[in-house]
Amino acid sequence: MSVIGAERVVAAPAQRIFDVLADPAEHPGLSGDGSVRASHEENPTRLHPGARFGMDMKIGAPYKITNRVIEYDEGRRLAWRHFNGHVWRWTITPTEDGSLVREEWDPRRAHNQWFLRWTFRPGRVRRNIERSLDRLAARVGN
Repeated sequence: MSVIGAERVVAAPAQRIFDVLADPAEHPGLSGDGSVRASHEENPTRLHPGARFGMDMKIGAPYKITNRVIEYDEGRRLAWRHFNGHVWRWTITPTEDGSLVREEWDPRRAHNQWFLRWTFRPGRVRRNIERSLDRLAARVGN
């Protein structure tokens, strides 16, 4: 499986966008498919390199997931992975009109490729990423 991503220009400074993404409590409001239901109370208020954070999820049935931050460049890049090994990654590049924001779902190091092929369809993942980008843009003022 390959990386699936989408990007858009958001009319906001890179740091403001990063601040929203680095707050786990913001993630349910950004979820393009609504699968992220709630941030765990014990989560850090701001993500940092190596931070662990949990979410209540629902894709068909409810479940809980713990993620670990694996890529972190303040104001520019944030990515996390959970037990299966696939990664959600955000990159932010300042532009004249605000910031170019890219979200990616990266399954290349996932342990259960067969499960991901069965549950994550590329077209659906891309649409959900585009919805996440729309929600982020609305959240930061675009």
